[in-house]
Amino acid sequence: MSSEISALPSSRRLFLKRTTGALAMAGAAKSIVTPIYGQNQAPSANVAGSNEKIVCGYVGVGGQGAGAHVGQDVAHFKENNTSFGAVCDVSKHRIAAAQKQIADGGGGSPKGYEDYRKLLEDKDIDAIFCATVDHWHTPVSCDAMEAGKHVYVEKPMTRYLDEAFRIADTAKKTGKLLQVGSQGCSDSKWHKAAEWIKAGKIGPIVMLQGSYMRNNPWGEWNYTIQPWAKSDDINWDLWMGNQVKRSRPFTADHYFRWRKYYPYCSGLLGDLFPHKLHPYMLATGNPEFPARVSAVGSKAFKTDLYKEGRKPEQETEFIRDVPEIIQLIAEFPSGYVMHITSSTVNEQGTQEMIRGHKATLTMAGNKVELRPERSFAEEIDPQTSEAFPAESVAAHHANFFAAIRGQQKLNAGIDLALKVQTVISLAEASDRIGVVCFFDEKTRKVTDGQGREIRMPTYGWHELS
Repeated sequence: MSSEISALPSSRRLFLKRTTGALAMAGAAKSIVTPIYGQNQAPSANVAGSNEKIVCGYVGVGGQGAGAHVGQDVAHFKENNTSFGAVCDVSKHRIAAAQKQIADGGGGSPKGYEDYRKLLEDKDIDAIFCATVDHWHTPVSCDAMEAGKHVYVEKPMTRYLDEAFRIADTAKKTGKLLQVGSQGCSDSKWHKAAEWIKAGKIGPIVMLQGSYMRNNPWGEWNYTIQPWAKSDDINWDLWMGNQVKRSRPFTADHYFRWRKYYPYCSGLLGDLFPHKLHPYMLATGNPEFPARVSAVGSKAFKTDLYKEGRKPEQETEFIRDVPEIIQLIAEFPSGYVMHITSSTVNEQGTQEMIRGHKATLTMAGNKVELRPERSFAEEIDPQTSEAFPAESVAAHHANFFAAIRGQQKLNAGIDLALKVQTVISLAEASDRIGVVCFFDEKTRKVTDGQGREIRMPTYGWHELS
């Protein structure tokens, strides 16, 4: 579903475009650090003054959109100096609920839209938050930047690899800012790790290792199906869009539990892996495209069959496309390797760690520890830095607003996000096709170990469900 939108600047937007911020943001913004290496997107020409309100639109106001975005901004709009221009969702119920949430929080009466393209026609809106189903991230983000809006898009940035480059190309062409919603990038301990790595305290990076683990006996992402969710409330055709090639009638299970199904999501790779990939790659100080990626997943545990009182012996259907556990290994051109594990059937994680030739960094809770390797104990002193504030969506939002005002660089901007999405997409291809994927950043091509080009998963490609 494409749209051509030309948003001519109003006088207020001309002011935004010509004004440079000079004052620090209040509240949460004060605690956010700028990336050590400046790898992320620099402020665009459309910079807001520190005293000018940033008017926000919210596309997708369901669970994440209502809680993490509308909810956080209702709590912090005064200190962030933002206002609520409009909300948008394919569900009438969710539009009304978001409008009430904002009004009850003192944020006024935003407009409500079913189609995001109508929201983008509003010339007073400066930035949008996109928390739609994954297959809408790219159209919404690109159309928003083309319409002159800055974009905060939920992770994963896109559903498929070709879309990631489309977003990157659009950001470059329009000069608009794009932040991906991996709030760990605004957690100061990762910036402390980057500082120590830049200072050479661990030597060359050898390996990054981490995990994101859950254990849900009733199947992860089996959210409650709400009674209001009927075909007369939800614009199902708009929710599906033209991207998903396999048409189906309205299905409440797919509407609420879409993370389980390949047409809309890559499961753990898209939902949980970004929380580790973004901060780890940020901490390296020089995020790179992967040279090769391998991933193996399994969905043998059939936890979905326990949901809603059912037992495995009563069922033969397995109601899930995506794996319940997956391991990813990636090699980068500098020579280091990254190993990340994620699961929805075991909650025991591995130690968060960045291994260097001379020393190792461990991240736990609100602290970072540096432990020298025995061979370098005389050269490297052990160190601990702690008392960092916990990661928060509010801090990540504050960084986004500060970047729009020209006061900070984005903590999860397009340069980092593009490389993270490349890792995610190659991992999905590796797991689903059963090959090791090699990537050439110059040609943007993916090949196997024999140099043969791989047909990457995309819309209409073995969608399942």
